[in-house]
Amino acid sequence: MVFTHDTTASLLAAVELVNSAVEPDTLTGPWLDAFYARHRYTGSHAGDARELDAVRDLRTLLRRLLTSDRDAAVDLVNEVLAAHRAVPRLVRHDGLDYHIHVVHPDTPLADRIAAETAMAMIDVIRSDEMSRLSVCADEACDGLVLDLSRNRSRRYCSTTCGNRIAVAAYRARRR
Repeated sequence: MVFTHDTTASLLAAVELVNSAVEPDTLTGPWLDAFYARHRYTGSHAGDARELDAVRDLRTLLRRLLTSDRDAAVDLVNEVLAAHRAVPRLVRHDGLDYHIHVVHPDTPLADRIAAETAMAMIDVIRSDEMSRLSVCADEACDGLVLDLSRNRSRRYCSTTCGNRIAVAAYRARRR
C-alpha cells in the first residue's frame, strides 16, 4: 500500500473529478450524486445548480494541484488549507476506521473536496511520490493518471486510452 486509505480515496476522487472535464464533459447533477455516493463523502450535499457549478469550477484548481511540481504543490496545498480554515480531526463513520476530516460537515461539497484533496497531497508531497500523478500517455487525451501500482507502470487514464494505443500500434505493425 502506497498511501493510507483516506489519502488514496481522496486522490482517486480528485482524479475522477478532474477527468470528468475531459471531452465530453460528464459532470452533471446525476453524475455528481453518484460521485458523492461512490466516494463515500459525508456532510452536506445540496444537489442544486450552485453546488454543481462550484464543483465544476473546482476542477481547474485540482488539475493544477495534481499536475504541479512538488514545490508549487506545497504552495497550493497551503493556500487551499488556509482558505478553508482546515482543522484536522479524527472521525470514524460508515464502517470506515479513524481517518482525517479537515472541515465541518456543513461545509459545501466543493470546499470539502478541495480541502480533502489538499490533505491527501500532503502525504504525496511528504513521501516524495509526485511521480504517481501524471497526464495520460495517449497524446489525444488530457486525462490524469493516478498510478498506485507497485512497479509504477500505469500510463493511461483508462483502459479506453490504453486499448486505443495498443490497437494503433498493432495496426502499424501489420502494415
